[in-house]
Amino acid sequence: MSETKRIKTALVSVYHKEGLDEIITKLHEEGVEFLSTGGTRQFIESLGYPCKAVEDLTTYPSILGGRVKTLHPKVFGGILCRRGLEQDMQQIEKYEIPEIDLVIVDLYPFEATVASGAEEPAIIEKIDIGGISLIRAAAKNYNDVVIIASQAQYQPFRDMLMEHGATTTIEERRWFAKEAFGVSSHYDSAIFNYFDGEESSAFRCSANSQKTLRYGENPHQKGYFYGNIDAMFDQIHGKEISYNNLLDINAAVDLIDEFKDTTFAILKHNNACGLASRPTVLEAWNDALAGDPVSAFGGVLITNSVIDKTAAEEINKIFFEVIIAPDYDVDALEILGQKKNRIILVRKSAALPKKQFRSLLNGVLVQDRDLKVETPEELKTVTTKAPTAQEIEDMLFANKIVKNSKSNAIVLAKGKQLLASGVGQTSRVDALKQAIEKAKNFGFDLNGAVMASDAFFPFPDCVEIAGNEGVTAVIQPGGSIKDELSFEYCNEHGIAMVITGFRHFKH
Repeated sequence: MSETKRIKTALVSVYHKEGLDEIITKLHEEGVEFLSTGGTRQFIESLGYPCKAVEDLTTYPSILGGRVKTLHPKVFGGILCRRGLEQDMQQIEKYEIPEIDLVIVDLYPFEATVASGAEEPAIIEKIDIGGISLIRAAAKNYNDVVIIASQAQYQPFRDMLMEHGATTTIEERRWFAKEAFGVSSHYDSAIFNYFDGEESSAFRCSANSQKTLRYGENPHQKGYFYGNIDAMFDQIHGKEISYNNLLDINAAVDLIDEFKDTTFAILKHNNACGLASRPTVLEAWNDALAGDPVSAFGGVLITNSVIDKTAAEEINKIFFEVIIAPDYDVDALEILGQKKNRIILVRKSAALPKKQFRSLLNGVLVQDRDLKVETPEELKTVTTKAPTAQEIEDMLFANKIVKNSKSNAIVLAKGKQLLASGVGQTSRVDALKQAIEKAKNFGFDLNGAVMASDAFFPFPDCVEIAGNEGVTAVIQPGGSIKDELSFEYCNEHGIAMVITGFRHFKH
């Protein structure tokens, strides 16, 4: 049988008081005595319950502008004393230290203060000392003490009180201790990263809100998501989002954020199989679907515009897993919601991290997110023939797609429409041949099309193959020691070529 402990004395000192009143009321009904400081003490007394001041216990007032309030042996001795150890109990009796069985504390809002753009002195003052010490002490002594370390634990603690009063089992105390160490480690990671700045001297990443997924990439793998997905999307319909759905959703968001015009994209296995920018969302959908109506089956759809009824009627004609938009007309939702399992997401305005990381070998790879978007002014024409304004527009359009495609990648586009792409190939020639074959299969005329490559051409073979199919302009990073061979071929055959200086490998 689990060892049960009764709560007799509670130390309460919190920044966030919302939701605390029910807990205080229930504890009072259970005969628990309160010990507190400053504003929290006033809050408890405002509810009509007696509360002893920490200052009366320690005989020291809050000093140094509130930096030192609870840091005293009479507080920490009452938390850390081991009830089953005779020597500890003799010492607290000798020094008149009361046993503290429950600590309810939270931490100053350090992350929120940093996010607000506050000056450094204000940020430093939000580094909690007393609170973090109370959390660690109470969590360490979970055998005898319950620790509630943040507002997030108010509800489970309240539920526990309502179920069996002011008593706790060792399992419950250990669970709250685990949650408390999660709070303290997250807090310290945020402080370290603030001080570390751009040095990246160590990898410290902490994410809360664990979501257990049905499984990982495959059914035999466990899968989890750590983060606040609700800050990015409102899911208004459909089944639970899976691990593979999340990978595609991430790729879709990265891709659509490249475009300002009304754009629709269809993705499959993290790559675009259809994409078009058009005056209306319906036109964008129709031309995106035309890019590869076969691969679109079971895909992830995303647009940067509101989906109306007319577009929804066309979209509803195919089977797809996920659709993402900034909003939907009511009658459009009625149509799209006809399929029970279809995931419908509303994209919200949420900032994405500027760093990306992945685990591999026995460590972690970290890099800056690729935020580079080329502009017409940055393009360097390296051929006698200069591209037309339409070709420049199409090349920049294609370059955004190739940037978000798995390497090696080639994209063929015309009229701000993805005609076809070759992705994830070990040879750039194979990627191009794949793209050409797909474009022809779906009836596209490549005359006047442009080609984008995510890396340079070490040989002119790709340019030759593309030129023979009617491609008139090429955009690529440049940087090969054999660049001149491609330039010469383009000059001889009337193809315009521009280089960007930026590779966009994506693995």
